[in-house]
Amino acid sequence: MSEVSAASSTTVTCGEVLVQLLENYGVKLVFGIPGVHTVELYRGLAASTMRHVTPRHEQGAGFMADGYARVTGKPGVCFIITGPGMTNIATAMAQAYADSIPMLVISSVNARHQLGNGNGNLHELPSQRNVFSGFTAFSHTLMCAEDLPLVLARAFAVFDSARPRPVHIEIPLDVIVAPAGHISTAMPGRSSRPGPDQESVMQAVALLKQARRPLILAGGGAIDGSAELREIAERLQAPTALTINAKGLLAARHPLLLGSTQSTAVTRELVKQADVVLAIGTELGETDYDTVFDGGFRIPGKLIRIDIDAQQLTRNYPASIAIVSDARKALGALLQQLPAVAPAHDNDWGSTRVALLRRQIDAELDRPACMQQRFLQTVAAALPNAVYVGDSTQPVYTGNITFDANAPRSWFNSSTGYGTLGYALPAAIGAKLGSSKAPVICLIGDGGLQFTLPELASAVEAKAPVIVLLWNNLGYGEIKKYMENRDITPIGVDIYTPDFIAIARGFGCQAKHVGNCTELTEALQLAVQVKVPTVIEISESEWNQQAA
Repeated sequence: MSEVSAASSTTVTCGEVLVQLLENYGVKLVFGIPGVHTVELYRGLAASTMRHVTPRHEQGAGFMADGYARVTGKPGVCFIITGPGMTNIATAMAQAYADSIPMLVISSVNARHQLGNGNGNLHELPSQRNVFSGFTAFSHTLMCAEDLPLVLARAFAVFDSARPRPVHIEIPLDVIVAPAGHISTAMPGRSSRPGPDQESVMQAVALLKQARRPLILAGGGAIDGSAELREIAERLQAPTALTINAKGLLAARHPLLLGSTQSTAVTRELVKQADVVLAIGTELGETDYDTVFDGGFRIPGKLIRIDIDAQQLTRNYPASIAIVSDARKALGALLQQLPAVAPAHDNDWGSTRVALLRRQIDAELDRPACMQQRFLQTVAAALPNAVYVGDSTQPVYTGNITFDANAPRSWFNSSTGYGTLGYALPAAIGAKLGSSKAPVICLIGDGGLQFTLPELASAVEAKAPVIVLLWNNLGYGEIKKYMENRDITPIGVDIYTPDFIAIARGFGCQAKHVGNCTELTEALQLAVQVKVPTVIEISESEWNQQAA
């Protein structure tokens, strides 16, 4: 047990003021597992308007907060215990950091007089804050209760007006219970996102006006600027490629949409032919532009980059014109200056070239990819407004290239950025809690599901009826293929596969095995009618036996 005494029932503690402040910031959900070092954070929670969701592992808490943040645009909030709780959530925080997802992790830490002593106190780390400073916007130790409002204001300034990334605030055990009734819970002024420099906007407009082969590369940083991006693409008649986190910024079947095909040979050639490239809110990083890992993506033309992170404008590809700004504000400023009629461009550019390119990509898909595409098309036909939360699994890899979302924040997965396994199930739970009306699909493989399988119990408990589409290839199929392609004898990839249907039912879920499109459609239609999670297992070998 903690050496710190519990607060008296009449004392308003720092932990209770924290809950009041989070309410004032509009926080609706908190993910966490109570422990002896965090119970004082819970003292005021029952009387608050916030809902608490209990995962089965702290990594699940982080992934749930991530999924919630992606569908709502609001930070996911976690209460995490000192030491093992924090090291458990580290992977989820690193994934959120890589994908620029807002997350607020509030943890306990040993009492102030114990910090750094190395005396072997419960849950002690030499420096918990230093462990997490490398994958957070900042990690802060609250040394006195009076500083709490200022540190929270700093965290929400990151979420409101900077590149959104996790923030970690650790509160020593003696500070959590410190008297704090005198601390004001009044809200400070909220900051807004920065706008663009007018001179840089005019320089960019001048380049775009003279472009004969303009092209757009948009990333997750532009996710709130869908209408502005579409208008600019149409005015320029510019082919537009989207990163995985930007899917839906142009609706599926838009004539200028290249999809997320930046790693294919034909799209790379198109980018090389572009005389001006407008890149908005994208790192131009490997997991979106070079998933074949051959270094073959090039931008020879003039490059205009827009990003809220000034440092990102200097990474990977140097810009001819760099604009530090919120993407939506910068796109709006460009629209004010761009002519409503598209400038003259090469005759075979724009939608003509896009249509040709999309046909070429479809023609080059091998049979396994075609069958995975058919799987996703079947799901989309049955549930046209679904949100797809994916793991690192084969249908997700294929869908990243071939699947086009109809709306932003409706397709995301862990195969980009940090690239972790086990993400999809808890992230889908968080997404469902943040978007209760839309069906939420968890796309996951049999290997990845075993990382976070107990979170099925969390979904049942939280009344989050996610639909788990389990792609079962009896092991780590993608890694096995990768080893075989490099003439490496596969080891460690043919893993034991449990009876997922029995396990799912044991957790209180609906569960069914399907083998073809008709059965999948029927199972999906039933899944949206029940109030518990549904696990639908698809055997890869059985699915691929269908006629193409």
